[in-house]
Amino acid sequence: MTTKKPLRPSLKTVLKTSTVAGLTAVMLTSGLPAQISQSFAEAVKVEAPSVPSFANVVDAVSPAVVSVRVQSRVASDEQAGNFTFDFGRGFEDLPNDHPLKRFFREFGGPDPRDGDRAERWRDRRGPRGEGRLRPRAQGSGFFISEDGYIVTNNHVVSDGSTFNVILNDGTELDAKLVGKDSRTDLAVLKADANRKFAYVTFADDNMVRVGDWVVAVGNPFGLGGTVTAGIVSARGRDIGSGPYDDYIQVDAAVNRGSSGGPTFNLAGEVVGINTAIFSPSGGNVGIAFAIPATVAKDVVDDLIKDGKVSRGWLGVQIQPVTKDIAESLGLSEANGALVVEPQAGSPGEKAGIKKGDVVTALNGEPIKDPRDLARRVAALQPGTSADVTLWRDGKSESVKLEIGALPEETAATAPETGDEQSQQGEVGEEALADLGLAVLPSDDGKGVTIASVDPDSDAADRGLKEGEKIVSVNNQDVKSADDILKVINNARKDGRSKALFQIEASEGSRFVALPIAQS
Repeated sequence: MTTKKPLRPSLKTVLKTSTVAGLTAVMLTSGLPAQISQSFAEAVKVEAPSVPSFANVVDAVSPAVVSVRVQSRVASDEQAGNFTFDFGRGFEDLPNDHPLKRFFREFGGPDPRDGDRAERWRDRRGPRGEGRLRPRAQGSGFFISEDGYIVTNNHVVSDGSTFNVILNDGTELDAKLVGKDSRTDLAVLKADANRKFAYVTFADDNMVRVGDWVVAVGNPFGLGGTVTAGIVSARGRDIGSGPYDDYIQVDAAVNRGSSGGPTFNLAGEVVGINTAIFSPSGGNVGIAFAIPATVAKDVVDDLIKDGKVSRGWLGVQIQPVTKDIAESLGLSEANGALVVEPQAGSPGEKAGIKKGDVVTALNGEPIKDPRDLARRVAALQPGTSADVTLWRDGKSESVKLEIGALPEETAATAPETGDEQSQQGEVGEEALADLGLAVLPSDDGKGVTIASVDPDSDAADRGLKEGEKIVSVNNQDVKSADDILKVINNARKDGRSKALFQIEASEGSRFVALPIAQS
């Protein structure tokens, strides 16, 4: 007769049926190692490294951050081309208690004889010709003074008719628009309340380094005050929104609705104003852009003082200096801003700045690129004197001028190009085989028209197209292929490997540096 050994309880069964205290006893009797069984009887503890907490910053700054709600008036039915049918017309003789009479009274227009109801109807529709108020935008903002000035984005308040701000404690206040600036996407509101507000100050963002911690506070998706944290991931970003782009890039989770909200350093100072995100989906992917505090402070001060921003103006169309362009002009480095065309009557034109000049310095400070020049000129007060250093005809020279005031609205005027494309293929095309171009004399006598471009040429690689004009080469006007060849040969004698072509097209004028092969 075979004796069966007693079966041990399985660990799975024990875990299902035992308490922690009972589990230890069972494991000991079942022969499991004592150190393992002991670990089930004690709470796990980990010696975690110290990490920064943002709670103190959030507690301090939250009362100064607000949600901004904007309403605008939509066109009335008459303005929109629609007509409101008076369903009650023709049924005036119905008894007052008739169901249809009650229907018309509720859903049709008001009876002009019913003064109270007509007045309520007008209140709901808004003043005649203004349309109804409808929610248009929702964003964020923050107080910068105890008397209620609020900074937000221009795109949040733009075209708004009424403005409300909701404080951290839920208090809702009316606000009025003080001023806005589309070029930097900034705006200032003033809360309508006789009280003192908690406010925050701007930091010196020049001290902000890539890798520094930042805290963003905003109102994403209309959910109310939300705090996210990240680091500064880049400085000086150009996102193509305007001539003064100089954004701080942060990787905090900034989402829609947080526009106009502040980004703080760990001292509770505003280092930037959230204005844009990069997101194919519309949600956070870790790339947000903030207007630097130093830029915002100057703009905000102007808006509070005058309701608008005064900027300096040079009045010249400029483009970057590439390595090819620098080589064609004899510049040692690809820095500065190349003048494409000075505007008629502008301070630049009056001072003698010409197309083909390169602005290399302003008041003795080197100019890095066109964006740098635009920001530096804009920062100068109209009427101030400035020294502009130029690179012209292979040497440096300076001009003194008086900075103008940037016009409120500027529009680039496309040059007259005529019907160049209709001339393509005509007899008389002049070939510039080394450049991959064939040209025709222009009807207006200004430059030559490009009749064809070799698709395998350097000219094609640099974007030259049929129908465009070559106006000058190395800042010398040309009217034929022979004129172009003379300028190129002179450049070769001077040891240049590239020549600078001024090109005019329907979208404007530009400079292109083309390699000039040695014959």
